[in-house]
Amino acid sequence: MKAVCGGRIGVIMKQEFYKIFPAKLRDAMCRVELAEEALTELRFRCGGPVMLLCGRKEYILTPCHGASENLADAYRMSQNELKEMMEYISNYSFYAYEEEIRQGFLTIQGGHRIGFCGKVVLEDGKIRTIRNISFLNVRIAHEKKGCAEQLLPLLMEGERLCHTLIISPPGCGKTTLLRDIVRLVSDGRHGAGKKVGVVDERSEIAACYHGVPQNDVGLRTDVLDCCPKVLGIQLLLRSMSPEVIAVDELGTKEDVEMVQRAVRSGCSILATAHGDKAEHQKRMRTGSIFSLLGDATFERYVFLSAKQHPGEIEAIYDEAWKPIGN
Repeated sequence: MKAVCGGRIGVIMKQEFYKIFPAKLRDAMCRVELAEEALTELRFRCGGPVMLLCGRKEYILTPCHGASENLADAYRMSQNELKEMMEYISNYSFYAYEEEIRQGFLTIQGGHRIGFCGKVVLEDGKIRTIRNISFLNVRIAHEKKGCAEQLLPLLMEGERLCHTLIISPPGCGKTTLLRDIVRLVSDGRHGAGKKVGVVDERSEIAACYHGVPQNDVGLRTDVLDCCPKVLGIQLLLRSMSPEVIAVDELGTKEDVEMVQRAVRSGCSILATAHGDKAEHQKRMRTGSIFSLLGDATFERYVFLSAKQHPGEIEAIYDEAWKPIGN
């Protein structure tokens, strides 16, 4: 067994996971010696090994010796164990979580997100439910408070937050950075606190559990959980008088059009999108997110990468694509 570093993950197991793990799996997890802050995902597959992801490093769960790099020692999930986990996750009521199951994920206490796959049942071309669930992915929620402290002043013009788009490939920390900007702006850490509306389409920003954010998104922040961006922005503009609207992962023409409507209403927009610096330079006119944005939608473009570490700021540009900062 090769541990990443000291410190058992038993604390978070007790707080949020004990009640969703079968007893045998729970005992095996409590022997794992991986740092809590390093653990990012737990992967469960029927008949397959239980895998633990720590950043870009993958470990195999063993029945008696914690985390290993040896596949031969793997703890393998049975169909009955997966079924038992789903019963615990849904509090023995699949019907109560029908909408979440249809979307393929739900959020548990602590903000941890569980995704699942199985047999998809369609109705009129839309997903009605997912049955025979045989694959689970538990994404461990991590907050990095303060990660946007140095960036935020570069996104402000006086008391106003500039329309800002955070761009990166998957897994580079754009949602984590967006969440911290929301918290800082809402709490008034740079100027007066602002009313922030978050459209959390996939429960990744605030990670609401029974309607209550499990992540700290600030004291002046309102959250629409599991709501499509287009509908959510429209609802916030009508009902909550936000000064800032935050959304994750713009990707369609409809998303961009609704963002432009919010800009015209006087709200500051804070958003993320998949992409990278090279994509802007090489593919700006070939259907990428940049070709959808128009010329003056955003005033700040923040590019992230993971060359040294997730969340590394590679470049910041203004609306004229002139570099800002160092």
